[in-house]
Amino acid sequence: MSAVGELRYPAPGKLNLFLHVRGRRADGYHELQTLFQFIDWCDVVRLRPLAGGEVRRPLGPAGVPAAADLAVRAACLLQRHCDCRQGVEIRIDKQLPMGGGLGGGSSDAATVLVALNRLWSLGLGEADLLALALTLGADVPVFVAGHSAWAEGVGERLRPAQPPEMRYLLLVPPVHVDTGAVFRDGRLTRNSPPATMEDFMAGRTRNDCEAVVALLHPEVGAALQWLRQHAGEAQLTGTGACVFARVSGPSAASLRARAPARWSPRLVRGLNVSPLRAAAGS
Repeated sequence: MSAVGELRYPAPGKLNLFLHVRGRRADGYHELQTLFQFIDWCDVVRLRPLAGGEVRRPLGPAGVPAAADLAVRAACLLQRHCDCRQGVEIRIDKQLPMGGGLGGGSSDAATVLVALNRLWSLGLGEADLLALALTLGADVPVFVAGHSAWAEGVGERLRPAQPPEMRYLLLVPPVHVDTGAVFRDGRLTRNSPPATMEDFMAGRTRNDCEAVVALLHPEVGAALQWLRQHAGEAQLTGTGACVFARVSGPSAASLRARAPARWSPRLVRGLNVSPLRAAAGS
């Protein structure tokens, strides 16, 4: 049951249905191509208005100080941008694994931006929210936009997409992958040619970060090998630890039951519209 005056919003995870690294930019970031799709596994962001402009976060990701939490930074960014004197208490019920490649921290921040824009009656349009989101991180804009998207640049140039809404078996190896370490690794492929939606639909795409992550974290490699042996195809999402495979029919539950418990197997469904859009009334 919600506390008095508290509102709850979903912060969904995402899958990168493929991820190509096309080159390294002069600023050190990488040119990417990817296809984002949401899943029906979410953190829960609980917001309670406060008087006096205070931003408080008594509950959040384990080991992450409030000042470093993207959700808190999102609230403070909105205050500064709009010269807003209202405050909020933020409680985040973490469900999505940290360092798993599902975008949980970015999604939490996006949910705070979208929900507080409404809760504080700030009246910002989507373009303004997207611009603010990009200053918080390259993955934050897609969660604000709330639609599956083909993404380029560092992941911020978005075009709406409608990939099939499939069911997936998701494995969560108990490791935390450092994105920076993956992109600094000399073994990373950085010259993938441009891909198209036709390439994706024909199975001619991949995750370029997968081989490096599997080398850095053998447990991820073992999970990929198990999925490929039992489901036929599998890949990494983002630069995180989670791996997934398409599954269908009655065999999906059986396959989940047979997956090693140490990988916290979970059946999820791909969603082309974020559940945040309905919850926030957008």
